[in-house]
Amino acid sequence: MKLMCFQKCRNSGVFHSLHLLRAKELAHMEMVCAIVYQLTKDLSPEEIERSGFAPYYVDHTLALWPQAASGAPWTATYFQSKGDPITDLHEDLAAEQKARTTYDNILRLVKDPEVCDPIRFLRQREIVHYQRFGESLRIVQEKLDSKNFYAVNPEFDK
Repeated sequence: MKLMCFQKCRNSGVFHSLHLLRAKELAHMEMVCAIVYQLTKDLSPEEIERSGFAPYYVDHTLALWPQAASGAPWTATYFQSKGDPITDLHEDLAAEQKARTTYDNILRLVKDPEVCDPIRFLRQREIVHYQRFGESLRIVQEKLDSKNFYAVNPEFDK
């Protein structure tokens, strides 16, 4: 019973769309890592020291180690999932908006076209992904009971 909404997602094409979008998100991370690598690969010891990059360098040399701008390391908790398609799609929508805002902030600070051009591309993709997740949410909600104006998944409670 609890899988019925997921089955409805599968039957509506949403399931396939979500897999594609999530795979593309990993490609975004790969692009950001490539930008960081290109920016750091030729740093001299003096530049590393002056730029505040030394603590990172001590731990990772120039290897890519995903972390927040604050230095907090990447964690799997960034992937939020409740198993309820409506909740999870709202989380996906929020993640797209947060990524777009991060790219906006980068574009406000950075003027190097070799960084800005791919960041603008990624920002635009976040907007498109937000739209696709929104369409998926609409399709999932249409498959639910139309009297369910709170947009929760009552099938979990059967």
